[in-house]
Amino acid sequence: MNTDTRPNPPIGLVVYAKDKARMVSFYQRTLGLRVAEEEASYAVLQNEHLQLVVQAIPAHIAAQIEIATPPVAREDTPLKMSFTVPSLAAAREAAAANGGVVRPSQAEWRWRGQVMVDGLDPEGNVLQFRQPEA
Repeated sequence: MNTDTRPNPPIGLVVYAKDKARMVSFYQRTLGLRVAEEEASYAVLQNEHLQLVVQAIPAHIAAQIEIATPPVAREDTPLKMSFTVPSLAAAREAAAANGGVVRPSQAEWRWRGQVMVDGLDPEGNVLQFRQPEA
């Protein structure tokens, strides 16, 4: 029975990962999330706005999944996660240092008071990063 009484952030996402540790490091460092809870099969990363659960794919299934380095976009999903960050430049650096990719500044666009750019996490999930315009 879970007796955790901490409030949950208003938004929650689950990402399935072949390499849980690498994905936790990427999301922690790129988005500035803290590890709230971690077990062998999952980690809960969060801030006051978001809870991101990185769930390890069972080993017998993970063995059948090939992940390229650098990551190749996994575009066979109708979803794309979008995250507000304080700095696209800092997100670009953190992503590169942790196995992901954020497209260069030439690929950025502006929409609804934000600067936007796409990227990939270490396993190729397509992400969008956005920074409020100055």
